[in-house]
Amino acid sequence: MSHQNTLQSPRILRTAARKLAAAPLSAKFGVAVIALYALTALLAPYLVRYGEAEIVGMQFEPWSARFWFGTDDLGRDMFTRIVFGARNTIGIALMTTSLAFFIGAFAGLAAAAFSGWTDQILSRLVDLMMAIPLLIFALLLLSIFGTSIPTLIMVIAVLDSTRVFRLTRALSINVAVSDYVEVARLRGEGAIWIMTREILPNIMPTLIAEFGLRFCFVFLLISGLSFLGIGIQPPTADWGSMVRETAALITYGDITPLVPAGAIAVLAIGVNLVVDWFLQSASGLKD
Repeated sequence: MSHQNTLQSPRILRTAARKLAAAPLSAKFGVAVIALYALTALLAPYLVRYGEAEIVGMQFEPWSARFWFGTDDLGRDMFTRIVFGARNTIGIALMTTSLAFFIGAFAGLAAAAFSGWTDQILSRLVDLMMAIPLLIFALLLLSIFGTSIPTLIMVIAVLDSTRVFRLTRALSINVAVSDYVEVARLRGEGAIWIMTREILPNIMPTLIAEFGLRFCFVFLLISGLSFLGIGIQPPTADWGSMVRETAALITYGDITPLVPAGAIAVLAIGVNLVVDWFLQSASGLKD
């Protein structure tokens, strides 16, 4: 089995490379953006000269050879914090989105596979949670439970899992009535087997695309909460809080606040371009 997996891995990589080579320019740009941000996040300590929270200059120093993007309101190097912000913002958003999908997808699959009271209870609970706007709900819960990073991840993941549940349940119900699922039930297969072997593989392409979209939403939400002061807390670098800390410079014609804001925007655009290409490729395969 391990030898077979070893042979399949280069084949999968070659197939992915061929698809990327044939992709439109917009998709290639999106992949390049995601790769650049991922490398920046992974290599953050090796790309900068200063520490993440190290005070290295005067308050709001202008752009220079020493400080490429100037300094912030405490004299910390903005370029350093932008780089570490990539690691913190993207890493926390990725963990949050993964947890949200684990919770929401499992609950959605269970609702479709078990149906009956299981479906009713889970659906009504999700309806109750979605009745309150997500941002207001997040503000309320973070005010109660605190703003530590584990709490931030758990709160946003649970709230965002409701959207994943809705999508997974809708897709799974359509698959659950298929003939091959009925055959599996008649064969005596259990609900977990049907969820993981029959339903999940058939809805995976849509879930992968949704993962990219939810990731964008989550890191935008985290940045927004940090801008409001209840997201990722200082001295941890975060793009949203960096916009808030340097916002006063806009009054003087300094574009420094646009750097972290631009980092957020470019990543969102890159992920959306890749997701759009993935959806078009999946549709082409179905046709």
